[in-house]
Amino acid sequence: MTAIALPRKRVLADVIPGGLVRDAVLVLGGAAFVGLLAQFAIPLSFTPVPLTLGTFAALLTGAALGSVRGLLSVGLYMVAGMAGVPWFAGHASGYGFPSFGYIIGFVAAGALVGWLAQRGADRTVAKTAATMVLGNVVIYAVGLPYLMASTGMDLSTGLAKGVVPFLVGDAIKIAVAAGLLPATWKLVQRVEPR
Repeated sequence: MTAIALPRKRVLADVIPGGLVRDAVLVLGGAAFVGLLAQFAIPLSFTPVPLTLGTFAALLTGAALGSVRGLLSVGLYMVAGMAGVPWFAGHASGYGFPSFGYIIGFVAAGALVGWLAQRGADRTVAKTAATMVLGNVVIYAVGLPYLMASTGMDLSTGLAKGVVPFLVGDAIKIAVAAGLLPATWKLVQRVEPR
C-alpha cells in the first residue's frame, strides 16, 4: 500500500483548509489587517513620514500568507488606497504624498518576506529577525528615494527624516515578529494531527 504524502505546511496560511475561497478570504483579510494597523499612526512634526504599524502589518502579512498571497494582499491594500479607500495612515488615500513610496515598498517587502517564510525563514527567532530586517530594508530602498524625489531632499536629509527616526520602532516590531511567528509555528505543530 502506498501512502499519499500531504504537502508540508509552507506558511501559516497553509494550515487553514479551503483552497481558492480560503485564499481569497486571506488576501482580503490581509489587506484589511494592513489597513487597520496603518491607522495606528503618530505624525512627526519634522518629517512627512508618520510612525505607523503599517510596516509591521505588511511584513507579518507576507510571512503568514506567503509570497503570492502576500503580494496580492499588500498590493490590494495599496491599489484600494490609491482608488480612495481611506486606510493609509491617518485615514489617507490617494498616491500624491511623500510617504507613498513606503507603501509601494510594503508590496515588494510583503512578497519577499512571504517567499522567505515559504522556505522556513519564520520558524526560528534568528531567522525571523533576519527576514524582517530584509523586509524593512526593501521598504526603505523604495520609500527613501520616493521621499527624496517628492520633497527635493538630499540623501542626508532623507535619511534623517525618512529612516533614522524609525529605526528604534522597527527594532521593536522586528523583536515582536521574531517572537510571534516562531511561537505560532510551535503552537500549530502541537495542535496539528500527526
